[in-house]
Amino acid sequence: MNGDPVFTRLRDQVQEIASTLLDQLTIPAIKAQQILLDEVAGDDWWQDVTLPLLETMRRRLRGLVRLIEKTKRGVVYTDFEDELGELTAASLKGMEVGTDLTRFEQKIRIYLNTHQDHLAVQKIRRNKQITALDLSELEAIFVEAGIGTAEDIAYIKDTNGGLGLFLRSLTGLEREAAALAFDVFQQGKTFTANQLRFVNELIDYLARNGTIGVDALYESPFTALAPTGPEAIFPEADIDVMVSVIHSIR
Repeated sequence: MNGDPVFTRLRDQVQEIASTLLDQLTIPAIKAQQILLDEVAGDDWWQDVTLPLLETMRRRLRGLVRLIEKTKRGVVYTDFEDELGELTAASLKGMEVGTDLTRFEQKIRIYLNTHQDHLAVQKIRRNKQITALDLSELEAIFVEAGIGTAEDIAYIKDTNGGLGLFLRSLTGLEREAAALAFDVFQQGKTFTANQLRFVNELIDYLARNGTIGVDALYESPFTALAPTGPEAIFPEADIDVMVSVIHSIR
């Protein structure tokens, strides 16, 4: 509040906390504060922010911080002498120097969460065909709003199989759309309890993450139901249909 230079660092820390909490909206307590989290994670809320606003934010979010998933990392020590070899010039390709990819993703996620009525965003969330014009319009919006540069977007497209898939990974799928995609797989079949749990887990995964690769079926949480993969509980013909549905969503 006094213009201390440390403000920028502290603001960035709070924005990072808010963005991390937005990744855990399945927790009711966090979901209840989604509107505030979206605002705090963005930049507009911090313009001319007042002490009462900061205090209200602190009180409403402090109890949520403990819900952030913690990752444990071992400390690695090394002792070596670095020898500087011959210097050569090199050019960096992809993201511009200084670009914060995580922050870029956070800004896009905030935009998508606060513009769910946008036609292109609805198409992405509902697994509807999205056109090149739709994606070009979103690219222009991201650049004009200062969310990212054209180079940022080009990098995202190259490393994520296209802008549409990248955006889907941030928005997820509406569960109804995810379930509808697997209607053809379930038609005319009577599943065992374990098979049904596997399908529901697959639908939940798509709702959270927007897309799924076939390799994910051989990892957690699916291995808790089929330790050696879907072949353990489904016949080969069913797996072929399952894979076909997964590819159609991508």
